[in-house]
Amino acid sequence: MLHSLDDNPRMTAPIKPDTPCDIAIIGAGPAGLAAAEVISSAGRAVHLFDAMPSVGRKFLLAGKGGLNLTHAEPLERFVTRYGERRAAIEPLLRDFGADALRAWAAGLGVETFVGTSQGVFPADMKAAPLLRAWLQRLRHPAAPGVPVTFHMRHRWRGWSDDGALSFDTPAGPRRVRARAVLLALGGGSWA
Repeated sequence: MLHSLDDNPRMTAPIKPDTPCDIAIIGAGPAGLAAAEVISSAGRAVHLFDAMPSVGRKFLLAGKGGLNLTHAEPLERFVTRYGERRAAIEPLLRDFGADALRAWAAGLGVETFVGTSQGVFPADMKAAPLLRAWLQRLRHPAAPGVPVTFHMRHRWRGWSDDGALSFDTPAGPRRVRARAVLLALGGGSWA
């Protein structure tokens, strides 16, 4: 059974219809959390929306198998696995590769190790401690960061005719106006 990290109502900020926000990120999985971290650390106010009652649910499920974070084989060999997409992916891996990911996890207080398969795993083989530490940093960033505001149980329905984001929530429909929107919907989560 998954234990929610965000079911506490104090952690979910209420939002009124037609509330403006600077940056809206839709999707509270690893991609949405990573984007929120980068944007909020640059001093921008981020509102993160997700249909689920807690963040990172698939991330926690992946952690049941040990949470293979990345692969430690040499970059020159690793990039060959991307075939015809290598040219597009290689610069991204050079900017934030396996070593950078391990340093990021260490910055959260999570040590990693390289397994016999060259997979990189948290030392305790669990996802929840890493996710908890990540959420703590998002909620209480170092200056000049701005705390991320989480809006759980907000199912995105698309844009309204006037450009507002439309959400279904337990309290009824909500509309949000954002200066910028980032979609972090996960693999196959959105038709």
